[in-house]
Amino acid sequence: MVLSKRFSKDMSPMLPSVEEAKDAEEEEGSHSLGDIPSRPPSRPLPHLSQSQGSADNKTGMRSTTARSVTEEDENPEKNEDVPAEEETVTEEQPEDSDKSKETVDDWDTDLEIEEVKHSYDPSGKARYLSACQVFGVVPVSYFLRHMGDSELIMRHHGLGAEAAKAIAVSLVTNTSIVNLDLSDNWLEGEGAMAIADMLKENCYISELHLCDNKLALRGAKALSLMLLENITLQKVNLSGNEFDDRTASYFSEAIMNNQKVESLDLSHNMFGDGSGEMFGPALAENTGMLELNLSWNYFHGKAAIAIAKGLGANIFLRVLDLSYNGFGNDGAAALGEALKVNNVLEEINISNNRIALQGAVRFALCVKENKTLRVLKMGRNPIQSDGCFAILKSIQANSESAIESLDFSVDPMNNIKEYIKKNNLQASELFGKMDEKKNGLVSHEDFEHNLMNSGIPMSKEEIEQLINVLDKDKSGVIDISLFYKTLSY
Repeated sequence: MVLSKRFSKDMSPMLPSVEEAKDAEEEEGSHSLGDIPSRPPSRPLPHLSQSQGSADNKTGMRSTTARSVTEEDENPEKNEDVPAEEETVTEEQPEDSDKSKETVDDWDTDLEIEEVKHSYDPSGKARYLSACQVFGVVPVSYFLRHMGDSELIMRHHGLGAEAAKAIAVSLVTNTSIVNLDLSDNWLEGEGAMAIADMLKENCYISELHLCDNKLALRGAKALSLMLLENITLQKVNLSGNEFDDRTASYFSEAIMNNQKVESLDLSHNMFGDGSGEMFGPALAENTGMLELNLSWNYFHGKAAIAIAKGLGANIFLRVLDLSYNGFGNDGAAALGEALKVNNVLEEINISNNRIALQGAVRFALCVKENKTLRVLKMGRNPIQSDGCFAILKSIQANSESAIESLDFSVDPMNNIKEYIKKNNLQASELFGKMDEKKNGLVSHEDFEHNLMNSGIPMSKEEIEQLINVLDKDKSGVIDISLFYKTLSY
């Protein structure tokens, strides 16, 4: 059998030298000749067996102590070769040791410790519990129970900014919730920033409600920047968040550039004339929004005219709510001019805008040329009977008119205002006791019961109409502070 030089070199430290083998043969022979019992020829000598290593292929070290004391005494001449042999083994041993170490390190084994693999958590419960520890808040059991639902309705839970951060962390990877409602939770700007950052990553939530959270300037900025990136949201409700003219530039940019949001509610805020002049051009440029609610703000004069011009240039909007502003007669005339050229708007609400008879007549002349408007709401405006008649006559004269519903209803608050004035009362006296028990929120039944027992001359139909005005989001409760605000308008 022919061995390569490399193989011979690698195996040389593990095989006995020629001198050692020769000594072994002579020793074996001497034992046999002297009738001294010896090991069978097939069994290796002890010192040779040690020099060849163990069964696990680990190489043993050989030294001068490998020879027995007896052998050294019996063969003094043979010990002369030992130093050379020892030197040879000592020089090659480090290389052998390194190879052995490298080989052991490189071995693959079935006993390797496997990495701990966590199962995928689409709801984000584990992340939420961890986030609660980080932010130092108590986990909300309602949230944990409904994380797997398609709708998460958490109104009036008093969460605060820190709890909102924990919820936002868990919703980054949540794939179940498509409708998120965190209205009236005192999130403020800091909480809004956390929700906005989450919505830059989450691609499942398509409906967002953050009403009455005091988001103000910081919240407006964060949410507007989010709307420039998010492509999933279709409905956004930001009503009642103390947004004013300082926030208008952020929202106008979002309206102008976001083409995915189909419904935007900015009602019950503090937008004024400066905001209207920014919203008008943004509305003209938008090509995706179908419904816009700007009711309960402070648009007058130039702001009303700017919004009307934007409506005239818009080619996508279907529903526009401008009620409870201050458009006046000039604003009504500008809206009429917009409806002459707009051929897509189907519903407009300009109730309670201080539009008098003159404004109603100017508006009516323009409505005569509109072909798409189906619903017109002009209630609670002092247009008198002549103003109503002028509008009806214009619609009748338009053979291509699409009008299906007209609302000229009288303000149901008028009876309450007259009663308070006549009896020299404060508005808070009507519901003072109920405020203490219900924290300012009352059910429809309680509200109706208190009105009917107050002595105010109102029919049940008028009360129901008032309830619909005060509870536009159909939450089932009425905020008494909103009721007081309506009385003071």
